[in-house]
Amino acid sequence: QVQLVESGGGLVQPGGSLRLSCAASGSISSPYVMYWYRQAPGKQREHVATRTTGAGVVYADSVKGRFFISRDNAKNTVYLQMNSLKPEDTAVYYCRLVFGGNEYWGQGTQVTVSS
Repeated sequence: QVQLVESGGGLVQPGGSLRLSCAASGSISSPYVMYWYRQAPGKQREHVATRTTGAGVVYADSVKGRFFISRDNAKNTVYLQMNSLKPEDTAVYYCRLVFGGNEYWGQGTQVTVSS
């Protein structure tokens, strides 16, 4: 079994930055794809960013130019660097791993952007 553990969420002022981490443990090996999603109160869960084993990167239009996804393949960890945060970025952020025909989800981490 694979387990994803998220960390790095918290409270930040508008314009600030946070970095989220998602570490995968268990029987996993490359290639795999990791994703970030978020769900704001009263809204549907939405895709934020994607990072493949190689150089493939995809961002949602709402975060393009502000958020950056990266991977450490040796540690099976994905990161989300969030800059110029806005109140509308407030949400629970989830990481997702797709590997071996299965998908796995992290527990979610709360990000709150408020003055």
